[in-house]
Amino acid sequence: MRYAPGSLYLIDQRRLPHEETWLELGDAASTARAIRDMVVRGAPAIAITAAYGLALAARRGEDRAEARRLLLASRPTAVNLRWALERLDPVADADLEEAARDLHAQDVATNRAMGDRGARILPDGGIYTHCNTGALATGGWGTALGIVRSKAVWGRTIHVYVGETRPYLQGARLTTWECVKEGIACTLVTDSMAAALFATGRVGSVVVGCDRVAANGDVANKIGTLALAILARHHGLPFYVAMPLSTLDLRCPDGDHIPIEERAPSEVLGFRQERTAPAGVDAWNPAFDVTPAELVTGWITEEGAWTPG
Repeated sequence: MRYAPGSLYLIDQRRLPHEETWLELGDAASTARAIRDMVVRGAPAIAITAAYGLALAARRGEDRAEARRLLLASRPTAVNLRWALERLDPVADADLEEAARDLHAQDVATNRAMGDRGARILPDGGIYTHCNTGALATGGWGTALGIVRSKAVWGRTIHVYVGETRPYLQGARLTTWECVKEGIACTLVTDSMAAALFATGRVGSVVVGCDRVAANGDVANKIGTLALAILARHHGLPFYVAMPLSTLDLRCPDGDHIPIEERAPSEVLGFRQERTAPAGVDAWNPAFDVTPAELVTGWITEEGAWTPG
């Protein structure tokens, strides 16, 4: 993303990998809509986008409380969004742009630190990851994929196995796109292939991102994460969560208290404009699931390993 006074520019992630289109946003309503419609996604990126959206509202003289309400409601599960807006609550309107830029720079620095720490923890070889947790999902560098990038920069031998991430295909469309651009060896698999892949011995670890972590360590992340954690436990693979501390919600006691966003059934019934299911079929489409803390090998933060309690 890029910010210039009065305008926020976002790459439209819905059109990747085939088309790189940038959208210009100028107010809180269009920014909230871009978050809700997944022009931008990924908990850290959503937080930064919301911060810039509040700055745009102030520049245009919009009602700040209403702008904050719109932005906060755009994606309910990712706690980073609330975290960013709360960080800006005491900031004067005139200083919001600078504060949003500071949050953006802080996120990049956080990701680099977490990537370097995680690169020392994750074993070399085959690494399985889910959804997109790279530069597109953050202010830059990435969280779980940022750990992979750090290992690649260090010259370690790695191969990334990318789960496609149904129904929105963030892994297939975005993570592979980033890996190709970075020259990181990767293989795409469908979500239903993970168990068979783990059984081959090609994968040595699993690393995912998170949208919210409860105080007890339960992890809300993109739908399909829970299944991966169960499979990893069965196959004896370490299961790591890349967790920026802004994603830790100490006000939330456990995963049962994390609000889970449910999205339109149409995302499951087809893809983009093409419907694949017959008329008359309904669909359930939770965007996230919750992985119990006991299935997590370790939570990797920018300050090192975190332990619940």
